[in-house]
Amino acid sequence: MCGIAGWVGAGGGREVLDAMLRALEHRGPDDTGRSLDGEAALGMTRLSIIDLVTGQQPMTSADGMATLVFNGEIYNFRDLRGELQARGRRFATRSDTEVLLRAWEEYGEACVDRLRGMFAFAVWDARRRRLFLARDRLGKKPLYYWHRDGLLVFASEPKALLLHPAVGRALDPAALEHYAAFGYTPAGRSIFEGIAKLPPGHTATLAGGALALRRYWVLPAGAAVRAPAASSWDELRRRVRAEVRDAVRVRLEADVPLGVFLSGGVDSSVIVACMRELNVGRLATFSVGFGADLSHDELPYARAVARRFETEHHEEILEPKAADLAATVLRHFDEPFADSSAIPTLVVAEATGRHLKVALSGIGGDETFGGYPRYLGVRLSEAWARVPRVLRAGPEALARRLLPDSAGSRNLGDWARRFADGAGRPMPERYVGWTRFFDAGALATLATPALGRYFGSDVETAHRAAWAGRGHGDAVDGAWRIDLASYLPHDLLTMADRMSMARSLELRAPFCDHRLIEFSLTIPPAAKLAGFRLKALLKAAFADVLPPEIVRRRKQGFMIPLDRWLRTELRDLVEDALAPELVRSRGLWRVDVVRRLVGEHLAGARTHGDRIWTLVMLELWMRAYLDARGAWRLS
Repeated sequence: MCGIAGWVGAGGGREVLDAMLRALEHRGPDDTGRSLDGEAALGMTRLSIIDLVTGQQPMTSADGMATLVFNGEIYNFRDLRGELQARGRRFATRSDTEVLLRAWEEYGEACVDRLRGMFAFAVWDARRRRLFLARDRLGKKPLYYWHRDGLLVFASEPKALLLHPAVGRALDPAALEHYAAFGYTPAGRSIFEGIAKLPPGHTATLAGGALALRRYWVLPAGAAVRAPAASSWDELRRRVRAEVRDAVRVRLEADVPLGVFLSGGVDSSVIVACMRELNVGRLATFSVGFGADLSHDELPYARAVARRFETEHHEEILEPKAADLAATVLRHFDEPFADSSAIPTLVVAEATGRHLKVALSGIGGDETFGGYPRYLGVRLSEAWARVPRVLRAGPEALARRLLPDSAGSRNLGDWARRFADGAGRPMPERYVGWTRFFDAGALATLATPALGRYFGSDVETAHRAAWAGRGHGDAVDGAWRIDLASYLPHDLLTMADRMSMARSLELRAPFCDHRLIEFSLTIPPAAKLAGFRLKALLKAAFADVLPPEIVRRRKQGFMIPLDRWLRTELRDLVEDALAPELVRSRGLWRVDVVRRLVGEHLAGARTHGDRIWTLVMLELWMRAYLDARGAWRLS
C-alpha cells in the first residue's frame, strides 16, 4: 500500500517531487522511492505489506524502458505470476508489484482485465514516451490528476498535487453542486477547479501531451444476467457462502498480521466467520462505541461475535470530540466530505493502526446483498404507485402537512414525507431523491444568485445511467446499481481509503470484490430480500455460525449521534461556522435560509443534521484550503 505521485511534461524538479511525497507519507511511512527521467518524474511512499524486503518502488523493467509506481494490492498475483512464468517471464522478487509490471510488459494496457484487487498505478513507457494510468473497478484506491498544455501531474491525494507549482486552487462550482446534493464530490471531478479524479474502472494514456481515457469495466448489463443454476434455496445459500468466503480468502494474502473492523453488524460478522472457517490463527477485532449514547452503540453485538469466534477483541469509546476530529477528516480528504461516519471510521482505524497494518471491513455488504431499508422502500413505493391517484391524494397531502420538510435527517417522519413527495415521479428519480441532502428545489432556495448562476447541472446523470442497466425486471436491482455506481465508490470507499490511510492502515473490503458483485447481480432481488427482510439470503447463508442476535437484529448504520451532538457538544462549532455575517461574506448561501435551518435544528423544532453538517464541513474546508492561501474565489 502506497502513496504515488509524479508528472510528465515540463516543470518541477526533485525538490517538488520530494515535497509531494512528504505530503503522502501517512500513506506509506516505511519507504520512499523516486525516479526522474527527463520529462517524467515518478515517486512513491510505501506501506510494506507483501515482500517486505524486495518490493521497493519505483520498479523498472530489466531493459530500463518501463517504470511503475503502484498503490494497492493484487490479490491474484500468485496465479498471474504463474501465468506469466509460463509465457517466459522471469521474476527477481516475490512482490505483486513486479507481477503487475511484468503483466504490463506482456499485455500492455489490457493487463487491467486480469487484475483482481484494489489498485491505482502509473507506468512510464520511456520507449514510446507515454504515461499509462489505471484505477481499480470499484474505485477503492484514489488517483487524482491535473492536465494542461501537455503537462500532466498525478497523485493519490489532492494535497500532493497542490504542491506542484503549475497547479492552482479555486472552487469548482459543478463539484460544489454535487457535494451539496449528496455530501461528496462526483466521479471525474474534485472540489478544485482543474483537478480531476480518474473514475473507477478507467485507464488513461498520455501521449504527445494529449490524454485519452478508456473505461474497461462496467457492472454487467441486466439483459445478460441470468439467475444462478440453483435448484433450491439451500443450494443458493451454499453458493453465496462459498463466493463470500472466496472473496475473504484472497484478501488474507499478507506478510504481516491482519485484523477486522467489527461493528457488530451482519457484514463484518460474516467476515470474521469466514476467517475462522479459513483457519486464520491469531484474529484481532476492533470496535468503536459511543459511551452513554446507547442508541448508536453496537458494542454488545460486537462482543457477542468476538466471543463466538474467540477473537482478540479491542474497543474504543468515541466521546463527542467531533469538532477536533473534523479537522483531521478534512486534512485527509482535501475536499469537503459530509458523511459523518468518517469520524467513527477514523477512530476505529486509529485503534487498529496501533496494533496492525492490515484490516478487513464489511463495507459493500449492504449494496451487494440488500441491506438498506430504502430497498424495501422501493418495493412499497412500487405498490403505492399502483394505487389510483385519487386514493393516494389524501394520505400524501396529510403526510406533507403533518410531517414538515426535514430533509437531511434520517428519522421516520422524514422518510415518510420523502416517500409521499416522490410518489408521482419516475422510480429512479424517486430513489435518488431519498438519498439527497439537498434536492434541486432546496438548492435553488439555498444558493445566492451569484452561485445559483453556476448551478443547474444534472447531478443525477450517473445515477440514471446505472439504473438503465437493471435486470430481473426489478426496480430494486436498479437501486442496487445506483448505489454500486455512486454511493459505494464515491462516499464509502473514499471514506474507507482516506480514514484508514490517515493512520497508515490498509483496509480490505471483501464485499467489494468485483467477482462477488458480478455474481450478486445474477441473484434475483426477491431472493436477497426473501420475506421482505433485509439481507435475508446473506443471513441465511451464515445463520448456522453467527450468534442468533446478529442474525435477528435490525439494520443500524455506522453513525455518530450527529443530530444530538449538533445541538449540544458541537453547537459552538455550528454557530461559528454558520454565523450569519460569515455566510453573508462568503456569498454562496442565502443568509435567511441558513439561519432558518440552524435555528430550527438547534431549537429541536425540526431535524436538519445532515444538511447542517454539509454546510459546516464546506466552511471548514474553505478556511483550510482557500482562505489560508488567499485563493477564495468562484471560478
